[in-house]
Amino acid sequence: MQTLIDLVNATRVYEVASETPLSVAHQLSVRSKNTIYLKREDKQVVHSFKLRGAYQKISGLSAQQKAKGVVASSAGNHAQGVALSASKLGIESVIVMPLYTPKIKVNAVEQLGGKVVLHGDVYDDAFAYAKQLEQQQDLVFIHPYDDIEVMAGQATIAKELLKQNPKMDKVFIPVGGGGLIAGMATYIKHYAPNIQVIGVEPEDSPTLYQSFKNSERITLPEVGRFADGVAVKQIGEVTYPIAKEVVDEVVLVSNDEICAAIKDIYEDVRSIAEPSGALATAGLKKYIKQNNIKGENLVAIVSGANVNFDRLRYIAERADLGEHNEAIIAATIDEKPGSFLKFCELLDNHAITEFNYRYTPSSQARIFVGVALSKGLDEKQALINKLSQSFDVLDMSDNSIAKTHIRYMVGGRADADNEVLYRFEFPERPGALLDFLKKIGSDWNISLFHYRNHGADFGRVLIGLQVDDVDNIERSFDELGYFYQNETNNKAYQYFL
Repeated sequence: MQTLIDLVNATRVYEVASETPLSVAHQLSVRSKNTIYLKREDKQVVHSFKLRGAYQKISGLSAQQKAKGVVASSAGNHAQGVALSASKLGIESVIVMPLYTPKIKVNAVEQLGGKVVLHGDVYDDAFAYAKQLEQQQDLVFIHPYDDIEVMAGQATIAKELLKQNPKMDKVFIPVGGGGLIAGMATYIKHYAPNIQVIGVEPEDSPTLYQSFKNSERITLPEVGRFADGVAVKQIGEVTYPIAKEVVDEVVLVSNDEICAAIKDIYEDVRSIAEPSGALATAGLKKYIKQNNIKGENLVAIVSGANVNFDRLRYIAERADLGEHNEAIIAATIDEKPGSFLKFCELLDNHAITEFNYRYTPSSQARIFVGVALSKGLDEKQALINKLSQSFDVLDMSDNSIAKTHIRYMVGGRADADNEVLYRFEFPERPGALLDFLKKIGSDWNISLFHYRNHGADFGRVLIGLQVDDVDNIERSFDELGYFYQNETNNKAYQYFL
């Protein structure tokens, strides 16, 4: 698209943005037998690439539009980009953020000169209210991705890359609404069509992946919240047809793989990326393994580093699982003297990260054990094969319920009649847990409950209820408006609870 190319080549973004370094990830390179580079958008003054698109759009407004002021909706990076850009140009900006946006993000926007309006529980509420303010106050709405000017601003990253390393083989780019990848891929394919452009999305937010698969824009019923910077239900109306022409393929990664990538980035460049900021690195690692890539020059965009400090606990816990440095195993042993010792002896010299066991009056007992690994999946499989010769063993390393809830609540089984198990996610904020319980109501007896604050934007609850009619209770759940899933048949629940 020539218009976008011309906008990039005549850009003014460097009045406020900086040309970011392209760092070699030495440890990742050695481990993967490739040369891996990290494009460090975390080094921008707002620690995110979003500044580029915001400034490109706002600086191109007419004098009349600038006099009106601008409005945007965001829970983080786009908000800071708009606030700083508007302030630099002497324009008033209004940023609508969800009510329970962490204070650190609200303060950052205010310090950059933006007027913050808190509205709604989630981003969609903030977006709707921002569009309402656009009409009521005659403001100019700055879209986070679905705009050619915004895409051109993000595409300046590609211009820098081609200058910094014209011999790239593949570039991995995170995908949310599609503005970054559509802009960058257009520029790269115009000047270097031999370079492959690969999008990366979370497995629980595959908006571009599903749209490619169905040859049309797909609206996802739900999106994951961990990588909140790319939690978009539908790819942009403007970005999709462009991406369809210039993006080679899309890779999906798990949250654990994202956590492992955050750790990798930290170990190589001492920067703590946010989950969406590490998304491309996670995709690069997965693509290398799946396609046995060796000897290539590969680039991942580190798109941002605005991570909430209290989320680091969760990231650290899950990084080893994502890197396959830990296995979670459930084992069934005979409840008799010597069985427990025999199981431990078979673990040899493996470091134990966690061990949960409780006596049961029945003839068999279940053990929940975390084992440190140094050689990844091959070592895990060898250990499981060895244990399986003497015990009934189940690998739970990929079981979400086991990782998020069960490992923190193993302690014994209960014989609760007609018990069903559900997993819920709800917007995290002060009083959210109490609100959740009030909505669940008192029509059913709660037989199990586990909630743990992970420092994320959404709370996660595991709840057991004694009910006679599952269809009836799920009709009630549908009215709550929260994401839920029946986990009654989950092996982790059946084994330990």
